[in-house]
Amino acid sequence: MKGTLPAHVGIIMDGNGRWAKMRGLPRIEGHRCGEESIMEAVRVCSERGIKALSLFAFSTENWERPEEEVSFLVNMSREVLRKRLEEFMSLGIRLRHLGRRDRIPDKILAWFDLAARVTAGNKGLNLNINFNYGGRREILDAGLRAAQAVKEGRLDSREISDFRLRDFLYAPDLPDMDLLIRTAGERRISNFMLWHMADAEILITPVLWPDFRREHLEAAFEEYGRRKEVAESDYGSLRR
Repeated sequence: MKGTLPAHVGIIMDGNGRWAKMRGLPRIEGHRCGEESIMEAVRVCSERGIKALSLFAFSTENWERPEEEVSFLVNMSREVLRKRLEEFMSLGIRLRHLGRRDRIPDKILAWFDLAARVTAGNKGLNLNINFNYGGRREILDAGLRAAQAVKEGRLDSREISDFRLRDFLYAPDLPDMDLLIRTAGERRISNFMLWHMADAEILITPVLWPDFRREHLEAAFEEYGRRKEVAESDYGSLRR
């Protein structure tokens, strides 16, 4: 595949419930079948040399879903880490949790922490699992951390800028998002990584998440490359 590749890809994994309903299955079966789509995206991004992949696994608003579904999603995160950690290591993936730690059960946090610790030295794809995550909340938390730093004398209030505020985000080293993919045809950003996606290309696909596979991700990369090529061409003509 030719063309420019995005360095940081974000995916809002939508459509699990609809996928299950279309097949007369419980909603949790849609989430269960979405695991292979997660692994497919991880493998493709790893192979293509993408620097970072951020997956919207569970939002701060998802706690309001039915108790059975919430319980399944929370425990599924642990099971995916438990089953896939060896493969993550073999691919050289660095994994970390992005989001608030409150409300997440200790046994789940322990697996997030273990995976982050074990993979910390890897040099391949940075895989970010956005769990109990909200974009507005991350920006608010960054502001509160910056205010605390000012109070403690570690930061001069006159130095605060968007560049400095980045230092207080959940993952300060994470680059801005280049490409945001949302499955299932929805045209919302759903409070996902608002800071990082300020200048991202957005691609909406009608494919439901459990059906999202390599060919769909490769097609998204190709579309991104085409858009960047057009943008570069337009910019070049303006400079002339």
